[in-house]
Amino acid sequence: MSARDPSNAERPRFGLSLKLLLLSVVFVMLAEVLIFAPSIGRYRLTYLQQRLASAHLATLTLDATPDAMVSEELARMLLDHSDVRGIALKKGDGPRKVLTSSMPPTADAMFYLDEENAAGLIMDAFATLFREDDRVLRIMGKSPKDPAVEIEVLVNEAPLRAEMLAYGGRILLLSIFISLVTAALLYLALRWLMVRPLQRLTEDIMQFRRDPETPRLKSDNERSDEIGVVERELADMQAALQAALKQKDNLATLGTAVTKINHDLRNILATAQLLSDYLESSDDPKVRKVAPTMMRAIDRAVALCSDTLNFTAEAPQPRPQQVPLQPLFAEVENALAPAGNGEGPPPVDWRIGLDPGLAVSADRELLFRAVLNIARNAVQAGATRIAITAKRAPPAATAIEIADNGPGLPPRARENLFRPFAGSARPGGTGLGLAIARDLMRAQGGDLVLVDTGGNGTVFRLSLRDAP
Repeated sequence: MSARDPSNAERPRFGLSLKLLLLSVVFVMLAEVLIFAPSIGRYRLTYLQQRLASAHLATLTLDATPDAMVSEELARMLLDHSDVRGIALKKGDGPRKVLTSSMPPTADAMFYLDEENAAGLIMDAFATLFREDDRVLRIMGKSPKDPAVEIEVLVNEAPLRAEMLAYGGRILLLSIFISLVTAALLYLALRWLMVRPLQRLTEDIMQFRRDPETPRLKSDNERSDEIGVVERELADMQAALQAALKQKDNLATLGTAVTKINHDLRNILATAQLLSDYLESSDDPKVRKVAPTMMRAIDRAVALCSDTLNFTAEAPQPRPQQVPLQPLFAEVENALAPAGNGEGPPPVDWRIGLDPGLAVSADRELLFRAVLNIARNAVQAGATRIAITAKRAPPAATAIEIADNGPGLPPRARENLFRPFAGSARPGGTGLGLAIARDLMRAQGGDLVLVDTGGNGTVFRLSLRDAP
């Protein structure tokens, strides 16, 4: 599949701005619903308390009559003006006063307002809203005009429901207006503070993806919030990536040139190696004396060319197989054995300790090269004893340790241990051996680390994970 062209990237159908607007409306409406529940309960309580107050005022006419009685027509008018069906009043130990029609209705439900709590008010309010019949309610409580007066009234529920529905409608319209205004203000603020900067960042990222090598203008944003930090960090990251890309191109060009130079140089050195054989059979003793030194110099030059080519080559593709370690270590020992002419390094005391049947899942060639590079470094540093041990490292790994009795690594080499051309511990070294060895181990899913180094020698550990 081909990569998607960023220039053809579609803008989302529901952008962040629209989502913020819709979420603002939804959250404001939800807040209004949470506010509406106690409000409608309080409204119902206030309505009923007003009926009690109106009933108290209506009963004052009874005090103006000698027998606390009024005509049926006046009683009906007082009840209609108070929006109640019957009134009963009692003050302290005084007589009970009643104002009602000739045939008062029977109460369907009774409520004592002084004992209502917040939850009860809300539940009673919604019960009233969702009923369809017209119940007669018996309401009892203290008069808002005089707390010493106990009043009972009979009221119809239908007018109360109508008032509550009208109140709810007004609250709904007000909620819609508030939510729209709030959402619009929040939308404008968020679009200015967040959406527009994010759109600029998205466009900048898309342009950088299309053409990462074109220099970008330095961000002049002075915002101190997270958006400003992101914009400045993105600009710095783009500048660093452009510098890295430029350096990578330069290194790639240099690597290609070095590869060509190495190829030609190896051919030249191969010819020099052939000609140096004639120098050893020369009749001139001075020529025979300097011939081995010149041959070692040529060998070092050939090794440098090989290491450089290995380092600049593409990462190898490992081919895992079961590799017995005993034969592999023996092959490394044979590869580093002196040539036998007396001119090479002194013999090395090899000490290989592992179970004879121990094997690992690895690429044999890559593992051989990694162990060979480490052992060769030890020999070149002057080690006369190399101990190679291998053991299982539960739960799913094998550890190989290579220890020598060389002089140890100097501080400069430890600081640049795996850096090519910088981590060599001997004069004239390139520092490629360890870098190549670690790359070979990591290509197989393992690793190479320095365990210890000092005057008594150096220890490296190669770890390999078991194949799944």
